[in-house]
Amino acid sequence: MIETIGFLELNSIAKGIEAADAILKAAEVDLIFAKPSCPGKYHVLFTGEVAAVKASLDAGAAVGGAHVVDQCVIPRVHPQVIKAINLAAPPSEHNAVGVMEFFSVTASIYGADAAVKAADVTLLDVRLGTGIGGKSFVILTGEVAAVSEAVRCGIQAENSQGMVVSSVVIPNPRQEIFDSLM
Repeated sequence: MIETIGFLELNSIAKGIEAADAILKAAEVDLIFAKPSCPGKYHVLFTGEVAAVKASLDAGAAVGGAHVVDQCVIPRVHPQVIKAINLAAPPSEHNAVGVMEFFSVTASIYGADAAVKAADVTLLDVRLGTGIGGKSFVILTGEVAAVSEAVRCGIQAENSQGMVVSSVVIPNPRQEIFDSLM
C-alpha cells in the first residue's frame, strides 16, 4: 500500500529524466511514473518510506536545479489520489460533481488529497497537465454537501493556494456530463 508520495515537476524534459534517475538512485523508492507533459514539462511521481521519499526528492530537486517548477512530499496520502491519477474511476452514483482547476500540477495533488480526506467523496480523476497547457484539475463526486466541503478544503489546502484557476460544484449533473468526464 502506498503511504507516502513524492512528486517533482520540472520545466525541462531532459533535466526531468536526469532528476528521475537521481531520485531512484538516492534512496529505496518505487517509481509510479516519470513522463513528459504539456507544455514541455516533466513529472516524476514515486513512493516509499517518508525519509527515503524526502531524500530522493532532495536529490532530484538538486539535479533539476533551476528547472524545478514545484515539488511535494505527502505522507499518509489517501489511496484514492493515486488511483485517480493513474486512471479515472467511473462513478457508481450520480449525485454532485466537483471540479478544482489549478495552474500547477503539484497543487492538484495537494488539493485532491485534502479534498478526499475532508469529506466522503470519490475522486474520479486527477489530470496532470497533459494536453491542457500544463494546468491540472481534479474531479470528484458524492453528496452535494460532501462535494462542497471537499472542494472548499481542496482549494484552500496550504500548498494549493495561489494556484487555483477555478472551482465548481454541480448538483445533480446530467448523465452526459459524467460520461464526458470518463
